[in-house]
Amino acid sequence: MAVKIVRQPSKIALISAPSSAAGFAPGTEKAPAALRAAGLIERLQSIGYEVTDFGDCAPRLFADDDDHKRARNIPEIVAALNDLKPRAELAAKSGGLILVLGGDCVQTVALLAGARRYYKHLSLLWFDRDADLNTPASTPSGRLDGMALAGIIGKGSPELVRFWGEPPLVREPDTVIFGLVRLDPAEQEFLARSPMRHVFAADIQAKGLPKAAADALSQLHADTREFMLHLDLDVISQEEFPATNVPGSGGLTFGEVQSSLEEFAKHKNLLGLDVAQYNPDRDPDGTGARKLVDMLASVLSARLAALTPAAPVAAEETPSATA
Repeated sequence: MAVKIVRQPSKIALISAPSSAAGFAPGTEKAPAALRAAGLIERLQSIGYEVTDFGDCAPRLFADDDDHKRARNIPEIVAALNDLKPRAELAAKSGGLILVLGGDCVQTVALLAGARRYYKHLSLLWFDRDADLNTPASTPSGRLDGMALAGIIGKGSPELVRFWGEPPLVREPDTVIFGLVRLDPAEQEFLARSPMRHVFAADIQAKGLPKAAADALSQLHADTREFMLHLDLDVISQEEFPATNVPGSGGLTFGEVQSSLEEFAKHKNLLGLDVAQYNPDRDPDGTGARKLVDMLASVLSARLAALTPAAPVAAEETPSATA
């Protein structure tokens, strides 16, 4: 039976997905708790959001897993996806903006699958330094985070592809990679023949913001279709944000990432976003967590301002001529 969902601009549906199972090092499973402890919920409430907390999925931990060298830790990853998907379904049904705190990039598979219960078509903005388009045949590491987007478009690890019964979760023409810096040879070859759009960080900087963000939204057909936003924090230059597992020099600055996110968040058809790859083990004094909370508060404040109708201004009463 069809369910009509009324979108609620002033509501956020929050989910924690504490996992490092798909990643390249332990620690990211601590990210959701660290962001909560840094006051994220209180900040969102202070700027006017009603936050519905859908709780924490079970932690899933990093492991070398030499039994699955081409898809390391896959049993734990599938279990994590099965844990997150029903929460994502409930969050989508609530009408609030879905906000998933992670964790791994693979969590986006469950977020999309949960939303697809109610939305026949979705677009995807993959805001990441990496393409994550490897497959078990091409992976240099066996880590599923490097194959997450391939699974979403129906090309990657069979366990990810089959997670949605009728792959792909998102079509290649409906996907944009934004902020790209690193490509493995197999990924470069794939993108050369794929209808998927990709925008390098250097081209974003050359074009300038908000023009580059507006062009990406146009490529996603965001005016006519809901879209999800995946944010891998290693898209930020390691000089400004080193607290990720695979940071890199160059790329986008913290300010450029925040400005891009503000442009994306203002769009009424943004259905949800997930935040991945913050590692508290590499942020001993909590500076990174506080910066992230500040950034998310700024981005979501801009969204609320853009989507909340202005209060009508009462007309001044004109004195009567006979007064």
